[in-house]
Amino acid sequence: MTPSAPAGEGPAPAAREHATPHHRVHVTSVAGKAGATVLLPLAFSAPFRPDLIRRAIDAAQSHQRQPYGTSPKAGLRHSVYWSGKGRGVARTPRLMDSMRGAQAPNTVGGRPTHPPVVDRIWTKKINRKERALAFASALGATRDPALAKARGHAVPSGLHLPVVLEDPVEGVATSDDARALLERLKLWSDVARARDGVHVRSGRGKRRGRVRRSPRSLLLVTSAPGKARGFRNLAGVDVVPVVRLGTEDLAPGGAAGRLTLFSLAAVEGLRARLGEAAP
Repeated sequence: MTPSAPAGEGPAPAAREHATPHHRVHVTSVAGKAGATVLLPLAFSAPFRPDLIRRAIDAAQSHQRQPYGTSPKAGLRHSVYWSGKGRGVARTPRLMDSMRGAQAPNTVGGRPTHPPVVDRIWTKKINRKERALAFASALGATRDPALAKARGHAVPSGLHLPVVLEDPVEGVATSDDARALLERLKLWSDVARARDGVHVRSGRGKRRGRVRRSPRSLLLVTSAPGKARGFRNLAGVDVVPVVRLGTEDLAPGGAAGRLTLFSLAAVEGLRARLGEAAP
């Protein structure tokens, strides 16, 4: 319902319900100084939906799961006999010339009762609109310093998220230059946190090639593949081109709010990917 205007002032303008504002951030130079502001895509203003983010990541990870199953002959490699009925003993198959049970599921070393089969379908589905909304929600979560701190990131005070850098950041080719840039931005402490947090995995994963676990640190989004190669060897840092940016990159493990850096060209590439007109 449109509110009425005071007498003599004409009709009141229609109220804009559900209007979503565009957010602006400063473009930071490679010297660490804030410059002009840039208008972020409208997806950065999406509401925070941790349930959709978790569903989208579960669906993405389910496509990477490899089917597995037991051998068809598991637990059946015995020479057994059955004594028949009416002898006052259980009908369990027994080893030859012995009363020890074998091969049946209720015996030691017998076949499994309900083994995993390779025919099981592990993939999960998610609606296209829900997946798009989860991606937008993960983008919007990168603006919240509280979510970044809840993930364990070392966020300096007064830093406006997400960090948008000038395009020369995509030309950083060495790890020394990347470290110098992050130190000017006061973000190297988060990389050091990930480096110091590398630890040996507990459990049987150590036997399967997954010996160590490393915390996630910064995410750098570039305009194209092969850019900002100096960041790739830093502990916990991921460099992703904007065309391959996904919800799992923005919210590893389903925890949204990753400390994210965008190049200015990546912001414009993201705007084109989302189908928004340039401001």
